[in-house]
Formats: sequence, structure tokens, C-alpha cells
Amino acid sequence: MPHYFNETVASICESIRFDSSIARHSAKMPFGKGAYDCLNHFLALAEKLGFETHNYDGYVGEVVFGHGDPFAILCHLDVVPAGDGWTKPPFGGVVEDGKIWGRGAMDDKGPAICVLYAMKALKDRGFIPNRTVKLIVGCNEESGWGCIEYYKRNQPLPKDGFSPDADFPVIYAEKGILHVRLHYPVQTAPFFFLEGGTSANMVCDICEATPRSVSVKRAKACNLEIRGKKLLSHGVSAHGSTPEMGQNAILPMLEYFAVRNETAAKIVADLFEDLHGLRELSDETGALTLSPNLIKYRKGEIQIVCDIRYPATFSVETIYGKLNEFGVKYETIHHQEPLFHEKDSPLIQKLLSVYEECTGKTAEPIAIGGGTYARALKNGVAFGPEMEGDEPVIHRPDEYITLERVELLLDMYEKAIEKLTK
Repeated sequence: MPHYFNETVASICESIRFDSSIARHSAKMPFGKGAYDCLNHFLALAEKLGFETHNYDGYVGEVVFGHGDPFAILCHLDVVPAGDGWTKPPFGGVVEDGKIWGRGAMDDKGPAICVLYAMKALKDRGFIPNRTVKLIVGCNEESGWGCIEYYKRNQPLPKDGFSPDADFPVIYAEKGILHVRLHYPVQTAPFFFLEGGTSANMVCDICEATPRSVSVKRAKACNLEIRGKKLLSHGVSAHGSTPEMGQNAILPMLEYFAVRNETAAKIVADLFEDLHGLRELSDETGALTLSPNLIKYRKGEIQIVCDIRYPATFSVETIYGKLNEFGVKYETIHHQEPLFHEKDSPLIQKLLSVYEECTGKTAEPIAIGGGTYARALKNGVAFGPEMEGDEPVIHRPDEYITLERVELLLDMYEKAIEKLTK
């Protein structure tokens, strides 16, 4: 059993009990009370364990260990909204069936706390890093990265590091991330109300509309629920980078209206049937994914926010060129350039050796569509916590981390920090 296993489990449960999804902000709580309280909990825990800490005005925190050239470990304490479909309390931090259940268990509170206790284990056995380990915990990773930008305005961001916020064995490339809002004008809308989705980077799991008239036959054909004067479409949430893992509730609703409305039909063709060939763009990091995750009807137009993850060797100008073919107004809400490193770089090879030592498996670096804090660093990669074959739980109902995975992370992150900073 790794050092501090029981304490780690207890601390993860405590952290999960803070609903740290983006909320109404104030001057002292820039991302809402839940994120603010969760950050204070984490830093108080780090101080209790004997570490120097810094709180940068509720935006981001820092735990410091060692001396010398800085090395970053970038985590986040904010979470996406819980959404629907949970069978466990999303902010309960319950331990059952060998798992810790709750939003953030895997993404990214569980790994962040595992890193903290791995640092404590190193400290206890007298290891002194030859680099200053800076465990940086942000509160706005899921909705804009304002935390990292604030840190950079107050402190120099280390050049090297990793983020425990993706997959094992180690990530050498991350696709570019582009969130755009498209505006589709609609003449004589066949509904009074249309809205769906909770976050730009989560597959929409519920969409509802108030139509001008209801066709029971068509509603049944589209698997829509009729509730009084409303129509409801139910889907399955998933991470925006892996829309194929979910079921988008927007599509059946648009298909219902598309029979008699040209705008709805055009949206289906553009975004779901890939009329303009966006999803045909591909390289060694994979094919482009496009997930229309938010929809609403406002002032004579249907507005749709899409999460686009584009291959790492493409430029964003190529994506804009394709979007221009849609013939509708759009705006960029959020953009992050891709991350790409050579697979044989020292950082990647050292982390790969830790993975192989701890698992007994040989492996190759991989590319992902998700975006992590690693791309904020000049020389940064993502390292865990997910494994090939894991049930996909991130951004889904009933998110969990297994106790077995907690054990592995404690061991792996302790070895990784030692190898990278000695």
C-alpha cells in the first residue's frame, strides 16, 4: 500500500464535495464560491502537510517543494457542471464498490491530490528536489483558462512540466481546440423556445423546445418526449473531444423540425452530416472532431456553440476556411493552439520509463483530442490518469476513480517527480 493512501482517499472525497463548476463571481471569488472554497481547502491541506503555498487572489494556487530551476505540475480543481443522469450524488464524495464517486474524481481533483501526497511521501523520506517543483492548481481550466493567464501575469510560468489530466502512457500531441458560436437566421421559427446543453465542452444530454404545434407521429419517430406543450430530447453526455462516446440530444430535436424548416435542415447538414467535409481533415494525431454542444433560439436566429478539435499539424486558418463555406456568421469564443512534441524527447522518455516500471507494460506515446494545461508550457506533456480500456467517465454522469487507480497514481507520480527533478 503506498504512503498516505487512506489520507489521499479521504482528501479526494472532501474535495469532491465542493461544487467547483463555474458560478457567479465576485471580486474575491473570481470563479464562484465553490471553486474558491475548493482552492482554499487544497492549499490548507498542503500547508498542513508542511509545504509552502501561495494563493493568487482566488484564481490559482501554488504548492512549492525544493530549490532550483522550476518544474511545473499543472492541475485544476474546477469541474464541468454535474448534468443529469447520476445514480450517485455528484458532489457526495462517496466511496462504494472500490471507487470514489463524484464530479472531479478523475478530472482532475483526484490526480491533483495524488500528486500532493506523492510530494509529501518524497518529502518524508528526505528527498530534496534539485528543481523547484511548483504544483499549480487552477480554478478555470474547463471554461477559459483565466486562472493560468492570471498566474502568468503574477509569476513566470516554468518552461518544463507535466499535467496529470489526460491519459497514460504519456501524451506527445494534443489537437487544437476551437469553440465557435454559429448564427443561423430562421424565418418564421416553428417554435417559441429552443435550448439545450450545459457546457461548450460537454456533449448535450438534454434539449427542449416549445413548438408552435406538435406532431405526435413525428415526435415518436424522433424519439422525443412530449411533456405538456414541450418536446424533450434526451442524450448521453460525454467529453467534447470524444463526441462519439456520447449521444447528442440536439440532433433528434433538429431532425423533428427539419422536415418543415430549412434552417433546421441546414444545421443538420452542416454540423451533423458534415456537408463541408470538416471531419475529413486528419493527420497522425487523428481526425477532426466537431461537437455541437449548446443551442438556443434568440432574436430570430438559432445560435449553436461547437467544440472543434483539429489535428495538431493543421493551422486554425484551415479550419476557418472550412467554416466560411457554411455561409453563416460565426465568432470564436475560445481557441488553443495544438501541442506537439517529438516522441523521443527526454521528458517524454523519462515519463514513459516510469509508466513501464509501474505497470510492467511497454507502450508508445499517444496523441489526444483533449486539451490540458500542458500546452501552456514550452516543454509540457500530459501524464495520466486514464488508462486504455477504462470506462469513459470524464464529463459523464457517475464519474469515479477506482481505489486501485489511486494507489497506482501515488506510486507513479512519486517516481515521476523524483526522476524528473533529481
